[in-house]
Amino acid sequence: PRSILQWNVGSYRDISHESLSLFRLLEPQIEIVVLGTGDRVERLHPAMLKQMRECGIAVEVQDTANACATFNFLMSERRMVAAGLIPP
Repeated sequence: PRSILQWNVGSYRDISHESLSLFRLLEPQIEIVVLGTGDRVERLHPAMLKQMRECGIAVEVQDTANACATFNFLMSERRMVAAGLIPP
């Protein structure tokens, strides 16, 4: 179902195993998380991305403007998608 949740992340530096755990708790389970890291694409620690993949959730990291577009596209395809968006 469509939901909006408060994600307590102020910048890409705040993205951690703990903050990503929110996406693993959603029901029905999501296929992909689109992360918007602000004005530009920021690298996240590979171990965090690997942990999500091991849980069956792909992660796409983009700048926030492109993350919004990607999220909308995936929603239009009726994919099980979530977005974590940090304002530019």
